[in-house]
Amino acid sequence: MKPIEFSKEERAAAVGKLRDYFARELDQELGQLPAEMLLDFIGREIGGAFYDRGVHDAQQLVRQKAEDIVEALYGLERAVPTR
Repeated sequence: MKPIEFSKEERAAAVGKLRDYFARELDQELGQLPAEMLLDFIGREIGGAFYDRGVHDAQQLVRQKAEDIVEALYGLERAVPTR
């Protein structure tokens, strides 16, 4: 699987969030390079699972919306009078 690629700005924001999380929740300072390495690890090793789950959730949503549309169309049908 191809690794997820982020823009320079997205990558900087994600690294910043990792550093903030470590400081706030773990009371640990995470340097810039270790944060970048952690982001790369997460993307490479477990990012695919998050991506796949997002695709699965999107498929479920589209499937449900398609069913809703079909039901709405049936509701628009008019009975044809018989002789």
